[in-house]
Amino acid sequence: MGYFQSLIVSTLTFISLSVILPDNMLYVSSILVALIASFVLSLLNVLVKPILHLLSLPITFLTLGLFSFVINAVILQLTSAVLGEQNFMFSSFGASILVAVIMTLVNSVVVNHNLTK
Repeated sequence: MGYFQSLIVSTLTFISLSVILPDNMLYVSSILVALIASFVLSLLNVLVKPILHLLSLPITFLTLGLFSFVINAVILQLTSAVLGEQNFMFSSFGASILVAVIMTLVNSVVVNHNLTK
């Protein structure tokens, strides 16, 4: 899957989850903000995520990889901090973990669908 396709999938996931999840667990002010959030998320995934994975390697090993969802949630929280809570925010850290799990599932389904073509 190409970079722009990945941006579109993330943007659509952010928009969909902001509508589907109850009690404003994820707030996205507009489609443009969702697109910018996808771009910022991709930058943070390239720049910050490898460092966090390296630092948390022992606990990730002990939890059999489940701690990676926490790292993804931290990256989503950083995305929210960069964009500002008036544009893009999570109601709690648990909400960002839930969004991280759902985004991982969506991305794996889209990537596996592209591999079977």
